[in-house]
Amino acid sequence: MLDLKYVRDNLDRVQEKIGQRGSGFDGDAFAALENRRRELIVRSEELRALRNRVSQEIPRRKKAGEDVTAQIAEMKDVGETIKSLEEGLAAVDQELQDFLLQVPNLPDDTVPPGRSEEDNVEVRRWGTPRDFDFPVQDHVDLGAALNILDLDRAAKITGARFAVYRGAGARLERALINFMLDIQTREKGYLEVMPPFMVNAESLVGTGNLPKFEDDLFRIQNWPFYLVPTAEVPVTNFYRDEIIEEADLPIRLAAFTPCFRSEAGSYGKLTRGLIRQHQFNKVELVKFCRPEDSMAELESLTADAETILQRLQLPYRVVTLCTADLGFSSAKTYDIEVWLPSQQRYVEISSCSNFKDFQARRAGIRYRPAGQGKPRYVHTLNGSGLAIGRTWVALVENGQNADGSITLPEALRPFMDGEIQIPAPTRS
Repeated sequence: MLDLKYVRDNLDRVQEKIGQRGSGFDGDAFAALENRRRELIVRSEELRALRNRVSQEIPRRKKAGEDVTAQIAEMKDVGETIKSLEEGLAAVDQELQDFLLQVPNLPDDTVPPGRSEEDNVEVRRWGTPRDFDFPVQDHVDLGAALNILDLDRAAKITGARFAVYRGAGARLERALINFMLDIQTREKGYLEVMPPFMVNAESLVGTGNLPKFEDDLFRIQNWPFYLVPTAEVPVTNFYRDEIIEEADLPIRLAAFTPCFRSEAGSYGKLTRGLIRQHQFNKVELVKFCRPEDSMAELESLTADAETILQRLQLPYRVVTLCTADLGFSSAKTYDIEVWLPSQQRYVEISSCSNFKDFQARRAGIRYRPAGQGKPRYVHTLNGSGLAIGRTWVALVENGQNADGSITLPEALRPFMDGEIQIPAPTRS
């Protein structure tokens, strides 16, 4: 959530920055609420001053033998009016709060301007896409032929956009989870956590998923809980309404969770196979840091996610999202896109974002500067490290051979009992 005082003092700039996103900011509605708020404050202060003055006069008049019945009755009315004004002020403050909960974060000044994802800016590439001397298959056909992926039975069990992994396919999914967590915790300094897979509404408000994006979520019927759309939600809310000591920053956490999303906005996007599922696994990286460190932490977070793809020898590129393609809560985001041979293009596998103090304000996460200064809001960051299903897809497609077998990258083989390949399907 944006700082209310900042919005008040910089209304034109806020409108300009929100406009760069392709979103609207109703400055007139905000100004109307602010004017109403000021009117209520001024009127309340005037009446309090009047009540204080008359309250001081009443004892003096009583002592002088004057009749103060009218003044006492008047002050009773004044007290009721002040109470009414305070209730009105509380209502306006809530309206302002609700208004700001719907407003996205301001893009950082380093974010490139743009009107769509076509305006995202490539930062770097790693690896060279492989040249195949045989017809390339996609992961759906490969998975079916190897009997390691069963989408039909998943549809029977649950519905479309769910998957059943079988045999080596299930083991590959599990191996990737352990591989990613081991690298981030043993080499990169993240603390592994295992959060709940359901969260309350307050947690989703804290990260910016509610109230604006409820249609993207799965809510538990008859319970005040939602299935997590990403580990970002429970992990960021570890410190909701808490004050962290500066000496404990930065905090770096890594968590595996299944993720559940309705994909309400996926019309027209690729939905074949594992690319866009209602349920998928992910390892998430979350950071809490001082404001002055957050941009450097974004760079290192992105590098940590890239390490996974480099160890798996998967070609990828990094792009900076333009203003119009930023997520609601993000001030700056790098997308990491992995190469998929079947599509002959790069596909997002991780988004690494700096939210600055946007989430921290919503969730009340602060830190106490050394020397016991006034608490300040932390900056929060997160990124996928990585989306497991899409990594599975990339490994299967990039590692395919002419006989239908899948060659596993060397770094992953210890997690697959030393296996070099998922063997080719047997021919009858």
